Amino acid sequence: MSFSITALVPAHNEEQGLGDTLESLLAQTEPFDEIIVVDDCSTDRTWEVALAYGVTVITPDSNQGSKAKAQNYGLASVRTDLVLPVDADTLLAPDYVELIKVPFRDGRVAVAAGCVQTRFENTATERGRSIEYLFGFHFQRPIQNAANSPVVCSGCCSAFRTDELRRFGGFPERTIVEDMDYTWSKQIEGRKAVYVGDAMAWAADPSDLKYLRKQVWRWMAGFFQNVRIHSRHMVRNKPLLLLWVLIAVWDILTAPLWYAMPFVLIFGMHQSVTVTLLWWAVAELVLLTPPLLYAARRRKLPYLRVMRNLPYVYLNKMVNVWYAWRALIVELVAVPLKLTQGLCVYEKGRA
Repeated sequence: MSFSITALVPAHNEEQGLGDTLESLLAQTEPFDEIIVVDDCSTDRTWEVALAYGVTVITPDSNQGSKAKAQNYGLASVRTDLVLPVDADTLLAPDYVELIKVPFRDGRVAVAAGCVQTRFENTATERGRSIEYLFGFHFQRPIQNAANSPVVCSGCCSAFRTDELRRFGGFPERTIVEDMDYTWSKQIEGRKAVYVGDAMAWAADPSDLKYLRKQVWRWMAGFFQNVRIHSRHMVRNKPLLLLWVLIAVWDILTAPLWYAMPFVLIFGMHQSVTVTLLWWAVAELVLLTPPLLYAARRRKLPYLRVMRNLPYVYLNKMVNVWYAWRALIVELVAVPLKLTQGLCVYEKGRA
């Protein structure tokens, strides 16, 4: 069975990275039938860069305000069986399309996504994110996929059945993270979401704390928006997905206790500083090292480089914990009490 496929690239002021993304799309072993760039009223040379690569470029009358809305504007122009939105800072491996089409031979599959890794490891936040991705995409995601319950098909490189996406109403705009919203919605309907571990994509992640905070706040607020909307439906229709979600919530709730434990033992219970810190560090290494070494081996990454990046993940973890708790309070407490509308303004996670 053969599927036609369109790449859909939402882009707002992306002149610097767009060319690299389009080159990766044009270099596929199984070519796209069409590449559409949605120039979302950029004020730089995004439009000119896209045209230089000979792809289709469309521009709305006004800025759409979010990635989901820009993608929905472009969805109207898609004429193929599948549509693959790609962030304008993301690169796809040459065999990405070839691999991502395979799951759709199963008529139950509604969405599929590959393995995302960091493009750059130049700054502390990028190096920390590289560890998060290696752990998440080589430990958590394969387990979820084996249980037929992926928590999210990443929005930077997921493929969708075009007609089914249109029947759904397009990319969800009711939450700030359309990828998770659609992934959960389809699984609750009884459809399948699939993780394709061999299909590789590389994303440009926040290069400093300012943009890391923006991105993590959006991700965490979006996660709890989806918890608020979908949890009661998962109880009946997708309990295993609900289990992974509850595990994630448990991690969020207990993370401050875990990271505060050394201080409690040292200052509250007068335990030896050396012994306490050694115990805590060994426990962390036991939990993190095996998946990271497996990921490094599978991706043919130098072990030393991976382990050198490990300390930087704790900067990211502090940001994650802070905004996860903030999102929990805002989206699960303040919004139901009508004290706020929650997060509804989309901000990019990089300059």
